[in-house]
Amino acid sequence: MPRRVLVAGNTGSGKSTLSQRVADQLGLRNVELDALFHGPQWTPRPEFAADVGRLVAEPRWVTQWQYKEVRPLLLAHADTLVWLDHSFGCVMTRLVVRTVRRRAARVELWNGNFESPLWTMFTDREHILRWGWKTFRRTRERIRRVVEDGQIVVVRLRGQREVEQWLAGPLSVAAGAGEERAR
Repeated sequence: MPRRVLVAGNTGSGKSTLSQRVADQLGLRNVELDALFHGPQWTPRPEFAADVGRLVAEPRWVTQWQYKEVRPLLLAHADTLVWLDHSFGCVMTRLVVRTVRRRAARVELWNGNFESPLWTMFTDREHILRWGWKTFRRTRERIRRVVEDGQIVVVRLRGQREVEQWLAGPLSVAAGAGEERAR
């Protein structure tokens, strides 16, 4: 049964949502890396790397595989990487809908932060929508290198149908086997 799981994919692919679903199904602790990274006013928290170091020292967890400074550490301690390999159109549609919904509803994200005004997409080079667009290919290539390296179990899911099939099938079986061993 997976015990230390990374969920990888482009911005907007559903990493946080899937991380929570995997954690719930396997009874693992879910840690949202964005909440550890972002301090007030979107400033990086100085404790970020140390917090991730404490996380990976734990025996059971789920988190997202992101942030350049900690990706190697996360990968070195994980036993499974789940790759959300959705199409560019799917990812961008999800990202736009999520961003608009969060902005319109003034959803607080992490440590008092909110989505930037939508018009800033045209002025801010780091706006989440521009970020998702420009990092899609780079993120996919980074994950492909991990797959080719073969040092970790990789579950590649292409589209929401495969996500649902994996959760209901192989992950459900693994969760049941883990429960049997615990008895």
